[in-house]
Amino acid sequence: MSENHALLTTNRKALTINLDGHHYGTIAEIGAGQEVSRVFFQAGGASGSIAKTMSAYDMTFSDSIYGKAPRYVSRERLQTMLEHEYSLLQERLSDQRGDRTRFFVFADTVATTSARGRAADGHGWLGIRFQVNPQEEPNDIIIHVRMWDRKNVPQQEAVGIVGVNLIYAAFHYPADPEKFILSLVDNVGTDRIEVDMLKFSGPSFARLDNRLLSLNLVKHGLTNAVLFAPTGDVLQASEFLYNRPVMVERGRFRPVTHVNVDILNCASAQFLQEPMVRGKDVVIVMEITMHNLLSEGSLDPADFLSRVDMLGHIGFAVLISNFPEFYRLVAYFRRYTKEMIGIAMSITTLSEVFTEKYYENLEGGILESMGRMFRHAVKLYAYPRRQPPATVAGPPAAYPALAAPGELITAANFQVADNLRHLYAHLRENRAIVCIVGFRAEYLDIYSHDALALLRRNDPGWEAMVPAKVAQFIKAHRLLGYAPPDAASGSSGSPA
Repeated sequence: MSENHALLTTNRKALTINLDGHHYGTIAEIGAGQEVSRVFFQAGGASGSIAKTMSAYDMTFSDSIYGKAPRYVSRERLQTMLEHEYSLLQERLSDQRGDRTRFFVFADTVATTSARGRAADGHGWLGIRFQVNPQEEPNDIIIHVRMWDRKNVPQQEAVGIVGVNLIYAAFHYPADPEKFILSLVDNVGTDRIEVDMLKFSGPSFARLDNRLLSLNLVKHGLTNAVLFAPTGDVLQASEFLYNRPVMVERGRFRPVTHVNVDILNCASAQFLQEPMVRGKDVVIVMEITMHNLLSEGSLDPADFLSRVDMLGHIGFAVLISNFPEFYRLVAYFRRYTKEMIGIAMSITTLSEVFTEKYYENLEGGILESMGRMFRHAVKLYAYPRRQPPATVAGPPAAYPALAAPGELITAANFQVADNLRHLYAHLRENRAIVCIVGFRAEYLDIYSHDALALLRRNDPGWEAMVPAKVAQFIKAHRLLGYAPPDAASGSSGSPA
């Protein structure tokens, strides 16, 4: 928590809103969560802020008010609630007090853990529609939460706290997104609540990039992963991934090279032929870890957005995660799907998977990590590389020491430490690790760090290392430090 963020109790936040005399509105809650309005009434002075509370637990009543919904705990249902209740508020009160009141509607739709369910079953959508000033067009802020308490009553209490936090933050921190995000888990903590989706919209947030907000959810530990559509829209994982096979490639993508695309294309072609996958709707995702985003010491928002934009421009969804170990990435996908998971990687990354020091935090070490990763329907697709000359610094250390320069290193001849040979052979024999085939041999010597170095030296050779659409996008938006030749030389003329 930041030093300038004074922690108020949940009741104090509700009381502050009740007494401020500026905000007036509706609290509507359906499903298992009826806690937010209770907090406001218990705090005292609720007549100063609450025009109406609404609770519809029965589906028939809910449908009669908000219309039928395919799912009751969903973003669509939340949006319908906000629209319906805000319209009523305006219709009934705008003439009477619209010139001096900032109207708001808070809504939530929540499912807590059932008697036979798991803790992970508890989740909900919470949102607020509110005016920053009287008579202005309203703004929306919506979040999706997961509750990690094991019983339904503590989960309900946690939702009540987060709901109050959301309302208070909307009124007090709309211009400070980082403080807004930190305050969402006041008095509840990230061990009880995960906020895995956040979206601001409306006239007050026209210049705000929701991707940066989502990145801060990961940065500050409110969630371990966020998803973006190729369009840049923020996605909710349970909606996007639900019971679909997943193919994922991890990388730095700085910039996106021919190799990155070839790895995914080849691996996806093989993945689609798997008996468990054939004919199904596959999710394809490019993943960047926070470790990669922080590789130069601090988080650069422009650098982050450039990578997401490049990947989106060529049609890929992007996952930003806090999962340095692949077994944790697999566990994340397993929350949402029972279908097959494919992981595409280069031989360089495969060598990191079999580096034991990365698993010292596990009691069972690398054996435990492999057991978790390959527990059910997971396959690694390994893209070959050539053994570089001994004079080349960098990646060669990850390759088999006995390979001759120029030799093609594949999953078939890849060497691991002596004590891991039988483990690797077992995974290969059971086809948990397979060779990528059909690759483009002319791409094997392309590395993103080489392309970036050429780009920043204004050497046009970098363009041959990336897809044409990526090169055009980088030049058009001057990403990753690119400067047109005339700009770099100081001469006049049109940008390249």
